[in-house]
Amino acid sequence: MTLNEIGPLGRWRITGTSFARMLAAAIVGVGVLSSAGCSGDSKEKEPVVQVQVATVQREPLQQTVTSEAVLFPLQQAALTPKISAPVKAFYVKRGSKVHKGQLLAVLENRDLAAAEQENKGAYGEAQATYESTTTAGLPEEVQKAKLEAQAAQQSLEAEEKVYKSRQELFQQGALPRKELDQGNLSYTQARNNYEIAQKHLDALLAVGQHQQLKAAQGQLEAAKGKYLGATAQLSYSEIRSPIDGVVTDRSLYPGEMAAAGTPLLTVMDISQVTARAHVPQQQASLLKVGDKAFLTVPGEDAPIDGKITLVSPALDPSSTTVEVWVQVANSHQNLRPGSSVQLSMVAKTVSDALTIPTAALLTGQDGGNSVMLTGDDGRAHQKPVKAGIRQEGRIQVVEGLKEGDRVVAAGAYGLPDNAKIKIEGTPEK
Repeated sequence: MTLNEIGPLGRWRITGTSFARMLAAAIVGVGVLSSAGCSGDSKEKEPVVQVQVATVQREPLQQTVTSEAVLFPLQQAALTPKISAPVKAFYVKRGSKVHKGQLLAVLENRDLAAAEQENKGAYGEAQATYESTTTAGLPEEVQKAKLEAQAAQQSLEAEEKVYKSRQELFQQGALPRKELDQGNLSYTQARNNYEIAQKHLDALLAVGQHQQLKAAQGQLEAAKGKYLGATAQLSYSEIRSPIDGVVTDRSLYPGEMAAAGTPLLTVMDISQVTARAHVPQQQASLLKVGDKAFLTVPGEDAPIDGKITLVSPALDPSSTTVEVWVQVANSHQNLRPGSSVQLSMVAKTVSDALTIPTAALLTGQDGGNSVMLTGDDGRAHQKPVKAGIRQEGRIQVVEGLKEGDRVVAAGAYGLPDNAKIKIEGTPEK
């Protein structure tokens, strides 16, 4: 090793080449020492790993699907007027309980009431005309035609007798030709009159009656339609509740203009509420209508029971999730629509499942599951298992274990197969 001149601080300075040689020598020395140390440790005892174990046991287990959800009312109606008019009066306010058909508000309607009254009178007039036509006018005309036909027939019969009598007298030479021709003319006229009267009667009986009735009925229906239209327009000024519920919104005050197509009142039926959640497709496939569910609501001490009423048959295109509805009774009305809740839905229940702590289950790189089973030889042995459903830190073992087996619950991660172990404390359950 070559030393250069003394530096300004009175120390020897080492060149780059010399330093590299010193570093190489140091590495070789460390390697020699390491080799010596390894040969000396080969006689040490096998390490013992301290672990905690759990006993495989049978217990009821439920598979649940959890999700955030939002509460909605069972029914909701936004009452929108069909006409634009000032609000004459409100009969309810926010928080008022209402029933189906109850009058909630009235809009200004004096013009509509007048129109309804006018059309009601026209309808009554049309009814009277129809009754008069069907019960009086037409039968009288038919009766008149019948009498005229009867008179024409009698006249024809009389003229026929006179004509025949004159024919006999003419043949006997007792009557001139002129009077015979006169009798023939009278007989022909009587016959023509009878035929005309009979055709008129037949026409009245066959066609006239139907047409007159049809005309009278058409006038009546037109008047009735106008009256019903005016009545409907008047009814639009009365705002009634279509459902039982409670008023949750009232946007105007009396005297303000209510615009057609703009909600005036909102009524909700909150005797029951529906929790709507969006669940991943894989989890939603486990659920079905009628499954039990539980709602955890802020401010409530215990979960609230419910049941699934809808599992959407289609995915939400925006989130590619499945919408699930859970219906819950709300008799005390302490569940408010719009609130966020935690939803737990029971997908499957096993009454006597073999279970272990979730922490005891190991997952390999190939996706297979296993546990570290404790043996009588004081070692942990890796055992492949088939897992089932999970619930709150417990998991079902379908295959690979039996009741009473003990598995490593804490310390199993990274523990090699056949490793020597020391159990801490009493076995977990």
